[in-house]
Amino acid sequence: MTVRLATFLLVLAACNDLRGFEGGWHGARVGDVPVLTVGPGSNADLEIDHIDRHGLVGELTIDGLVDHAAFTSLPGAEADVLSNMTFDGSPLRVYIGFIAIPDGGGEALAFVALYDDRRIEVRLLRGGTQPLYGIFALSEGQ
Repeated sequence: MTVRLATFLLVLAACNDLRGFEGGWHGARVGDVPVLTVGPGSNADLEIDHIDRHGLVGELTIDGLVDHAAFTSLPGAEADVLSNMTFDGSPLRVYIGFIAIPDGGGEALAFVALYDDRRIEVRLLRGGTQPLYGIFALSEGQ
């Protein structure tokens, strides 16, 4: 019984150690339906400088839209049930923050979802007169 408990705790600790997601991630925009591809950008790069259960700090680049924009998840969202939101694929954790977009349309809301199969999805959205909506599927490396 103690071997099973130790194995379970080791697996649980590995799943909760989000530091393994630090580093560079790259991927393409997904979705063929026009409503999912509002605004520029066919590829995204995310550099995660620091990550834990309390937040994510890094930089996001989306070609034709933003270059090395700072991303810091919102502490309030991380302390709320929002960080445990789930959708298709059941992400391990979802980080929520804003990205400064230099096109004059204002900041965009970003969702960074981590998955246990070593992938990340970034969803970027903004309303108003210059709406944005994009989903980017990222894998390790650049």
